[in-house]
Amino acid sequence: MSRVSQAQAQENRANVVAAAAQLFRERGIQGVSLADLMKSVGLTPGGFYKQFASKDALVTEATERAFNDRDTYLSSLDSKNPSRSDARGAMAEDYLSPQHRDNPGAGCPTAGFAGDLAQAAHEGNVTSQQTYADGVRRFVDWMTDDGDDGLVATCTLVGAILLARATSSTDLSEEILRAVRHALTDSPS
Repeated sequence: MSRVSQAQAQENRANVVAAAAQLFRERGIQGVSLADLMKSVGLTPGGFYKQFASKDALVTEATERAFNDRDTYLSSLDSKNPSRSDARGAMAEDYLSPQHRDNPGAGCPTAGFAGDLAQAAHEGNVTSQQTYADGVRRFVDWMTDDGDDGLVATCTLVGAILLARATSSTDLSEEILRAVRHALTDSPS
């Protein structure tokens, strides 16, 4: 049996964290077995504990990874738009789209991890709950512009996408996306 190089082990770990960040948002943390996760990146389940102390430790890393990816996206909007207000409008258009609603694995971690991490303190995983809170705070801070309340806008976006996902096979889903997009961007599209 050959040993994996340190560089390959680091790459494998990064691949597991990235896959977990996606799969946990798609299926929920409890909906992803370690065997399925490891299989998705071409590794055996036995290798998991060589990389991570526990599934809870992976949840924390996957949460941080998802928020870091989201932060990179928000920074790219800042660089593409003349003002934070314009960047926020562009983000709201993307956020409240059918594409975001229908692809939670690639979507916002604030919405994607909300249900599972609401139980984190109850189950004793305070670390992942704090990681989540830190990521939400960064989103709120980015959403705050010229003294307006980024917390209200963030909660409105997250609530809207969760409701739109929960009603995705009905006309109400499109209505939610349209109404909140209009309220936040003054765009009736």
